[in-house]
Amino acid sequence: MKNPPALEQLIDSLRCLPGVGPKSAQRMAYYLLQRDRQGANGLALALNNALQVVDHCKLCNTFSEQPICPLCESAQRDKTVLCVVEMPTDLIMLENTRAYSGMYFVLMGRLSPLDGIGPKEIHLDRLIKRANDGVVTEVILATNYTVEGDATAHYISELLRARGIKVSRIARGMPMGGEIEYVDTGTLAQAMLERRSVFK
Repeated sequence: MKNPPALEQLIDSLRCLPGVGPKSAQRMAYYLLQRDRQGANGLALALNNALQVVDHCKLCNTFSEQPICPLCESAQRDKTVLCVVEMPTDLIMLENTRAYSGMYFVLMGRLSPLDGIGPKEIHLDRLIKRANDGVVTEVILATNYTVEGDATAHYISELLRARGIKVSRIARGMPMGGEIEYVDTGTLAQAMLERRSVFK
């Protein structure tokens, strides 16, 4: 016996979430329909609303409900320093350290040719334009210390170096193979404070 078509569609839709396979998606769908219809309705409304109102900041590329996010609008930020991170979660973690007061650019990913993610997919053209705006004097590469993160940092540093822009990389206070999202704020603050130039 098969599930009703609407239920099958829900299960298939839930499988788009990372780490959710067929059985997990089925369990979630059954739970929402059987035990928490109110929660399911709230989830549907919140998802629909987010899809309608959340876009990307035109300057830093993070998620925002406004064309320019509040962080980029702030007069308190140092506009001469630009920190490049992979994801919005990395930006939030760096902000929580209170060790950095410059601007950001969020790649929304990292170079991964095997997954079909190249320079275009992580908006490197926008990053180069932003770094070349005549205001930025230093770009800090705060990509994760993974194989893909290191490759992304190296690629970006080569592009920026060719344009005469000072580039630094956060220090390896980060554990090898670690991701910014999961590091404690003390370690992350130290990594930011002890960053060093990519080129000597």
